Amino acid sequence: MKSPLTTLCYIEKDGQYLMLHRVSKKNDVNKDKWIGIGGHFEEGESPEECLLREAREETGLTLTSWKFRGLVTFIAEGWQTEYMCLYTADAFTGELRACDEGVLEWVPKEELPRLNLWEGDKIFLRLIAEEAPFFSLKLKYEGDVLRQAVLDGRELELFDICDAEGRPTGLVTERSVAHMLGTMHRTVHVWVARRRADGGWQVLLQKRSAGKDSFPGRYDTSCAGHVDAGDDYALSAHRELLEELGIDAQPGDLQYIAAFDGGEICEEFHGRPFRDHEICAVYAYLRPVDETKLRLQPEEVESVRWMDYEECRARMEADDPQFCSKNLDVLLALGHWLSELP
Repeated sequence: MKSPLTTLCYIEKDGQYLMLHRVSKKNDVNKDKWIGIGGHFEEGESPEECLLREAREETGLTLTSWKFRGLVTFIAEGWQTEYMCLYTADAFTGELRACDEGVLEWVPKEELPRLNLWEGDKIFLRLIAEEAPFFSLKLKYEGDVLRQAVLDGRELELFDICDAEGRPTGLVTERSVAHMLGTMHRTVHVWVARRRADGGWQVLLQKRSAGKDSFPGRYDTSCAGHVDAGDDYALSAHRELLEELGIDAQPGDLQYIAAFDGGEICEEFHGRPFRDHEICAVYAYLRPVDETKLRLQPEEVESVRWMDYEECRARMEADDPQFCSKNLDVLLALGHWLSELP
């Protein structure tokens, strides 16, 4: 039985990583995938000794400068749990030679997403790119599908990857990776609304917390959130309403309005690029709500306020910087639905 300890290294040169396309071995768990170079510890080896040996054996290169980036725990049904020491290397000597485990190729870092990568690899490649401090990442797979990702003891959010029609494809990605690549995924938006004395409508707006990874401090839908992998829209809408506002909706309280492709946005927040492509499902909650008695989730919501629908629409249409105007179509869907109520 092979050692459960391995190394994986991304050797870099001129903005490129040396990638190994695993196409040579039969019955290879990494068949057709692109990965770094590395392998299993031999008896008595330290992580660095394994790193240097595997680099020489697979590439012909002798590493002269490297950095230990993190520890990755791999769990997969039918396989022994593997503990992988993750490295990058930025200096070496020698000449690159052919590898009997696949094809070696220098790939520009920005082109890595076009490769056939393991979804979990995209997580730790992002952490490396962001110069994250030493980390511990646990990845659990069923076949090729990522089922769990835990970073430094904190569970990460996983989303179903959707096709052009908004249907889950059976593949799963992690939240930060989806927002790095603009991968299509599902979200829910719940509008809390009340009728005015004159027959018009008001909507409850949330002010997004300053620490949010996108559109911090802006007024937005009453509550909204992602659909976790394996969940459906209705379950997610109930969960978000309870978590963000403390409203425990009962059966029949949430009225489904529509679902549509929200389009792709490309912005930058906190100095990081943010790409988002959502299939948005919109719901309405019309039960009486006292905003002073709501239990706000501080990580998500700074405050709430009522606003006339017409004013909210006008400010979103004007791209008011205090508002999350990307969700104008979500507000318009609500307005059309409200206009048809008796």
